[in-house]
Amino acid sequence: MTLEKATLPVPQFDQIQLADLKQQIEQAIQQGQSFLNDLTAVPEDTQAQLNVLEQVDTLENNMSEAWGVLSHLNAVMNNSETRELYQSLLPALSEYYTQLGQHTVLYQTYQHVHDSSVFSTLPAAHQSAIKLALRDFKLSGVALEGEAKKRYAEISARLSQLSSDFSNHVLDATQIYFKPLTEEQLKGLPQSSIDLLEQYGQQRELDQPVATLDIPAYLAIMTYADDRGLREELYKAYTTRASDLSEHPEFDNTQVMEEILSLRHEMAQLLGFKNYAELSLASKMAPDVETVDKFLVDLAEHARTPASKEIAELKTIAIQDGIFELQPWDTGYYSEKLKQQQFNLSQESLKPYFPAPKILQGLFSIVNRLYGINIVEREAPLWHPDARYYELEDQGNVVGGFYLDLYARSGKRGGAWMSGFRSRMQTRQGLQKPICYMVCNFTPAVADQPALLTHDEVNTLFHEFGHGLHHLLTEVDHIAVAGTHGVDWDAVELPSQFMEFWTWDTDSLDLLSEHIETKLHLPEDLLKSLLDARFFQSGMQTLRQIEFALFDLHIHKHSSALNAEQVQATLDEIRQKYAVAPTASYNRFQHSFSHIFAGGYAAGYYSYKWAEVLASDAFDRFEKEGIFNVQTGKEFRQFILAVGGKDTALDAFINFRGREPKIDALLRHQGWTKPSKNA
Repeated sequence: MTLEKATLPVPQFDQIQLADLKQQIEQAIQQGQSFLNDLTAVPEDTQAQLNVLEQVDTLENNMSEAWGVLSHLNAVMNNSETRELYQSLLPALSEYYTQLGQHTVLYQTYQHVHDSSVFSTLPAAHQSAIKLALRDFKLSGVALEGEAKKRYAEISARLSQLSSDFSNHVLDATQIYFKPLTEEQLKGLPQSSIDLLEQYGQQRELDQPVATLDIPAYLAIMTYADDRGLREELYKAYTTRASDLSEHPEFDNTQVMEEILSLRHEMAQLLGFKNYAELSLASKMAPDVETVDKFLVDLAEHARTPASKEIAELKTIAIQDGIFELQPWDTGYYSEKLKQQQFNLSQESLKPYFPAPKILQGLFSIVNRLYGINIVEREAPLWHPDARYYELEDQGNVVGGFYLDLYARSGKRGGAWMSGFRSRMQTRQGLQKPICYMVCNFTPAVADQPALLTHDEVNTLFHEFGHGLHHLLTEVDHIAVAGTHGVDWDAVELPSQFMEFWTWDTDSLDLLSEHIETKLHLPEDLLKSLLDARFFQSGMQTLRQIEFALFDLHIHKHSSALNAEQVQATLDEIRQKYAVAPTASYNRFQHSFSHIFAGGYAAGYYSYKWAEVLASDAFDRFEKEGIFNVQTGKEFRQFILAVGGKDTALDAFINFRGREPKIDALLRHQGWTKPSKNA
């Protein structure tokens, strides 16, 4: 099939030279610094002040595009050259952004515009961008003086470096491990998983299957391997990655973690906050630390009863195999057996019905029905043969583009994410249209078959696509509040979690499923089993998320920075209070918790649960009005996806829902309460 060429300007990934990228980033930093150095006084008239603000947006656009390409390649095609360049440029980049955030004259220029009579005549998005900029100046230490200002800059630079180190250690510790397997150790694994492990072996030039810590391989063994010793060995390797207990001390994140916590605490105090959690929440929807703590504890109470019942069921089925003390390496294995027993369902039986090409076709069809958007694959230079490029068309007009890179491979950071490459923005050359990357780590294709996804992976794809739509369907022209920019961090998961609901709908599953050989949709019995199993272990899963969120909040809300022993003690204490599933004493989960030590979720991991309330409540309206209701879809696009950070998250939600959010729909969507008669 011949594809038409991309209509939007896209990076030439097949021609990118790191030396050119280096020059481009250095030039962008230099241009930014020259601009700041030349700005020695607030311009006298408001138009000149607005011109300064426009220049800031242009500089940010150039910087995010150049750095975005390198950052992306460092995540999906990590090698020593890319990593070295990324690391070498981090200090200069951090220094520039610190200088930008602490530039007194620039801050005063924003303040002058805000206080002028012209401000009220500016478009709402422009007003919001200015208000958010003023808030961020204060959170960047613009009011600090002398040694305090200098120290803030040093902390910012060091934290950038430490976050990168943390991420690299996790990646390296994950990828250095592999274990050749015997035929005996493969017992219980489905053929598709064995084929995958053989493929991993071939990549290492071995003629036997290989276990790795890549998620597709790790989950396959933890879910299906009858060999309990193998499961335990892999569990230990996985949960001690990048820690003091790992076999590779060079990747130990202990000191990195301690220094990050110490510097975050010092930064918060410099800015006048009692702790880092307070600083983090200063730019979020939740009003304060106590509110978040209470929200999580209350939700844990709702989850406790179902979770206790779920773990009791697991222990009962394990006893049938003579396992009288359930261990953490048993939970995945017996959960799968229990699911088969209760619902006659396994992820493996579903996979032939979920070939990746059909999933994408169904996803694009659902998006078309909801928002009137067509998605078309286009030809564009790519960084890897697995990647694809698509464009969104609205009534024949291209509104944005996105890349998909779906499969796990060596040199690719684990997890799933969406990151913007280019934001929507009105420039002097015309309207710049948004482009983003959506990245997952699914089980890759084996032999000549397309990749077959589990239903969990389908969920993940829909989740990331929700983030992508948020970036792409924005109608805001100011980069600071376009797409996901400027959106309260604890509301940014709303569109992503919202999209997951379509993977549980009968009509949607008809669009998403087609057996790899028979071409039939998901049969009635499998469909019923899947839907019946929707709430399987929802209590345990919720408590696990709350454990992570409370741990994150608690290590950041102390009056002094914690050391590694105190971090472990905090996690142990939270587990003792809230966890029902067993955890090994040697588990060092915190050493690979990249969300909070290498991502943007520090003292913000609660956002997943906070936004789930919003997503559930938003979907509740679709349930009442029809999940493919065109008008409801149009309003979700208009009030949530289109507005970016122009409106506050609460205002945006109220505009869509007609009221403030309620938790009722979330409790129902977890299977803990029954629908009301008038729902």
